Amino acid sequence: MVRATTAVVAVVVLAVAGCASGPVRRVSEPSASIQELSVGADGRWTVQLRLQNYSSVPMRFDRVALTLRTGDQDAGELRAEPALAIGPESADTVVIALTPAPGARIAVAGALADRRSLDYVLEGTLGAGANDKKARDYKLRRSSALSPVPGLPGTLR
Repeated sequence: MVRATTAVVAVVVLAVAGCASGPVRRVSEPSASIQELSVGADGRWTVQLRLQNYSSVPMRFDRVALTLRTGDQDAGELRAEPALAIGPESADTVVIALTPAPGARIAVAGALADRRSLDYVLEGTLGAGANDKKARDYKLRRSSALSPVPGLPGTLR
């Protein structure tokens, strides 16, 4: 009986000691999406790119190299070196200016004029890493849509 009690106590102590190492550090692939696209009077776009950290640890975003397609038109390259630290399971935005290709400019102008949504695709890489680790490139391909914002002319979200 004493042996059984001692064995049970030992198992419980070992189980509790195994949990004392702290939370699990999970590093997941980050993501990006367009939070807002604004068309300026000069035809240039201001893109608010949302960077999403799905990891359980803070991540540092060092590089953005994405190709943007709107509708079926290549719009251009979204490139930035934000050096942005984003907390666990959080997001932040980086603003990138873009001079779009003529076909994409027409596609966005049409969506704004007709008050309709516009499909887009982001494809490329995000350079990110846990704050205490070297950054690595994560491949990204994301499809979504933007819609005109009521009361904000020239803006899609």
